[in-house]
Amino acid sequence: MDLRKTVRKAVIPVAGNGTRFLPATKAMPKEMLTIVDRPVVQYAVDEARQAGIEHIVFVTSRNKHSIEDHFDDTPELLASLEKAGKMKQVNELQTLLPPAGSVSFTRQQAPLGLGHAVWCARDLIGNEPFALLLPDMLCYGAKGCIAGLMDLYSVVGGNVLGVEQCAPEEVSSYGIVAKGDSVPHGFAVTGMVEKPKASEAPSNFYLNGRYILQPDIFDILATQPRGAGNEIQLTDAMLTLSGKQPFHAHPYEGRTFDCGSKLGFIEANVAFALARADLGDAVYASVKDLVLGHERGIRAA
Repeated sequence: MDLRKTVRKAVIPVAGNGTRFLPATKAMPKEMLTIVDRPVVQYAVDEARQAGIEHIVFVTSRNKHSIEDHFDDTPELLASLEKAGKMKQVNELQTLLPPAGSVSFTRQQAPLGLGHAVWCARDLIGNEPFALLLPDMLCYGAKGCIAGLMDLYSVVGGNVLGVEQCAPEEVSSYGIVAKGDSVPHGFAVTGMVEKPKASEAPSNFYLNGRYILQPDIFDILATQPRGAGNEIQLTDAMLTLSGKQPFHAHPYEGRTFDCGSKLGFIEANVAFALARADLGDAVYASVKDLVLGHERGIRAA
């Protein structure tokens, strides 16, 4: 089997309930919560398209219609904006609109885990390698993480994982990889373990929600027993596949914010706002004032 086929498609799972953000997500998909003025999911799509991805498959569930609407044309809105002379907004919306036929949606009818969500995309991906982006994990840097994975894939083929380093005491919160020989843009993966104890972790390189996987993963997921949380775990399937195919990791040079957590979501909003030419200075001054006021309040107490 050719393990160096061009990666043209990406899977973005958006079927989760977002219970950590209730009540905000009672009637709104968590993926539509905004980082400054764009939904979280838009950043994942932008990252994929900038890396050369041609077709994106969303794995959805009930009550996710607003995600489909977001990536659809809005002629009435565009006409209204044009009539009002708001051409900057018109141009931005048109730039964000995916090309016709380049987006597909499929359903995950039951919440059986990330591995099951990926498996639900099998017929739309077919016999091709594909990128996988978890939209809750928002990458922030000069270059998108998937683009870095593509660079490594062009050298080694096979399966490629995005990783970052965490504090040793935090390894029990992540999937951790074991580091092997170095290669251009990354290193070989010699093992993977889900949420190990600090004393048992093979490294402090954690999986940051970006992957390039070969289609063989679908056959494994089809019969994968349920693992942690009584769900079909992607990491378990990757461990099985790693006995048959090579895995490499690309250390991302930026930072990933976990927007599935309230703290990560707030941090991402601040970081992306500070990076904006139209907002950065004002946000910096405002945040600085808030922090100083908070410190004064603590000292006064």
